[in-house]
Amino acid sequence: MLILEAMKLTIRDISRLFDVSPKVIYTWIKNEDLPAYRIKEQYRFNQVDVLEWAISKKISFRPDLVHESDTGESASSFVSLVKALETGGVHYHVPSHDKVSVMRAVVALLPLPPDMDREFATQVFLAREEMGSTAIGEGFAIPHSRTPIVFHVDHPLLTLCFLEKPVDFDAIDGLPVHTIFALICPNISSHLDLLSQLGYALHNQIFKRMLKERASRDELLAKIRKIESRIPSLAAEKKKT
Repeated sequence: MLILEAMKLTIRDISRLFDVSPKVIYTWIKNEDLPAYRIKEQYRFNQVDVLEWAISKKISFRPDLVHESDTGESASSFVSLVKALETGGVHYHVPSHDKVSVMRAVVALLPLPPDMDREFATQVFLAREEMGSTAIGEGFAIPHSRTPIVFHVDHPLLTLCFLEKPVDFDAIDGLPVHTIFALICPNISSHLDLLSQLGYALHNQIFKRMLKERASRDELLAKIRKIESRIPSLAAEKKKT
């Protein structure tokens, strides 16, 4: 498996991640606002920024190449999207008036440690929204901390919230958000894993339809298990655990 360092990705790394030619990557930088940095006349990429961009643009990528963090930590063990959602929970009819009230309602539902300051967590999410909307289009948003390590949780968690009514999130397609995936992880490696797997799952049209129809928790988990099994390297890793 290719191990990618989140702050040091090159054009070649990004080409492999998306399975396209370097020429396409240069075109995306110029015309599609692919986040990139210039270091000594060469482009470098932050993997978190790239994944968020790909999810918002609905561009497919290889989740099996997503692993290493910019902190130098070793590649994590298998991080299961199903397990993260089981831990985080699925909630229906979540109160929604505006973006701020949605964030407060979502944070109130997160299974955080008892000593966690929920107001602080809310402000972290809102600060991330100020940097750029986490709405990815079609009524979905993925609020998360820009630096996931601040959340000192033992295990990655993904909390799914279906809002009472859609709320404007300044989405790229202009559509209001009706479904929230709140992502909290103990380190950047697991953050990257879950973000990439969620992005992969949201390319599945059946899964998206189930979300829009607000399928039951058990139905959603069953579908995610099937999707997870289609990622070759992750499926192989799961068999080892």
